[in-house]
Amino acid sequence: MGERTTREPGLRAALFPLAGPLRFLLLSSFLIPLGSFMVLPFMSVFLHERLGMGLGAVGVVLAVASLVQFSGGIVGGALADRIGLRRTMLWALVVRTAGFAGLLLALRWPPLAIGALVLTCCGAALYLPANKAYLVHGVGDERRPAFLSAGNAALNAGMAMGPLIAGPFVLSSPGWLFAAVTMLFIAVTAGHARLPGTGGTHPTEPEDTARPGLLGGMALLPFAANALAFYLYFHFQHFLAVYAVERASSTFYSVVLLLCFTLVIVVQPLASGLIRRMPYAVALTVGFTGLAMGLAVLAAGTRAALLAGGTLITLGDIVLFLKNDLEALRRSRRSDAVVFGRQRLAAGLGACASGVLGGQLYGFGERAGHTGWFWMLAAAQCLLLPPLLLALRRRTARRPVPDGDHEGALTRDDTDGRVPGR
Repeated sequence: MGERTTREPGLRAALFPLAGPLRFLLLSSFLIPLGSFMVLPFMSVFLHERLGMGLGAVGVVLAVASLVQFSGGIVGGALADRIGLRRTMLWALVVRTAGFAGLLLALRWPPLAIGALVLTCCGAALYLPANKAYLVHGVGDERRPAFLSAGNAALNAGMAMGPLIAGPFVLSSPGWLFAAVTMLFIAVTAGHARLPGTGGTHPTEPEDTARPGLLGGMALLPFAANALAFYLYFHFQHFLAVYAVERASSTFYSVVLLLCFTLVIVVQPLASGLIRRMPYAVALTVGFTGLAMGLAVLAAGTRAALLAGGTLITLGDIVLFLKNDLEALRRSRRSDAVVFGRQRLAAGLGACASGVLGGQLYGFGERAGHTGWFWMLAAAQCLLLPPLLLALRRRTARRPVPDGDHEGALTRDDTDGRVPGR
């Protein structure tokens, strides 16, 4: 491994020149969430209004689908480790395309909608770890934050535009909408079939070496920090709609979401180098403090508070989500796809816990007539729970690494860039 340079490249220098396959992958990182979010945000309305499902059943279906979409990433990472990144992305897109085609058929046979929705989530779970790993394959440590943040920006741009495009059609013309999304996914799948392969085995895992299990050698601290970050963030994601529509309007709620997406698109790529250089403990402190401030501001319930709170929460998550991924990559000698899959598992566990526990707390606050206290309690958790992570960091940092232990991810030096040899 050559001598490390101390000069941090600018965003443009880190990303360009960009090879054709990576340009297509970044375009796909926009088109895939664009198509998905032309449909998925409206599934509760579609299942209830068009297919006649009760709201209780709708809630269960969406909870299962969300858990599959996030937590199934660990299977996607393991699959990519076995059969390769390009083939995993192809199979994932085939599965997801079949799911959207199933939604089209569900207009004639409604029970098919549940299976079709789960299929789309399975495809997403398989795709994202391989997509991220392909995006940073062969990219130097100093350029990885720029590539990851560019992918995140493309993803958030698609998520922001999808609902705006599809909103007028999801109930009036769902057949045409589902058909258009299915055709979009067929085209994207065909493009992925033309991507070059990335080689096979990860350079630190020779082909004749038995791989550990799905959780073997896991970097525990970034995994736990990611789960906690998603748990706290999904208080905002799950329950802002009910809170904001009651105090403002559905249109204003859309404005808040658009602001949050725009911040990720613009700020994260520009700040990626700074986030990379930031010590991990500092990044956790900055990120969780931003979350705490934003959640506390939401308790005021005014339009200005909704905008300010959404801004602070998003800025905190820009730091947390990117830094946790970078730190997980740095601390593990497993393949990038496996690492990203584990981080998705952490996200799924956190989001699921937020839905279950947060839902009970929000319901209690609603019955008591003080939903503002829900946000204050969430803000308090942002200040009380992260110190447990830092205590874990100090404890594991003192644990000696046995000779020859290549999976001692928790004991790596926190001052350098990545594990030697990566």
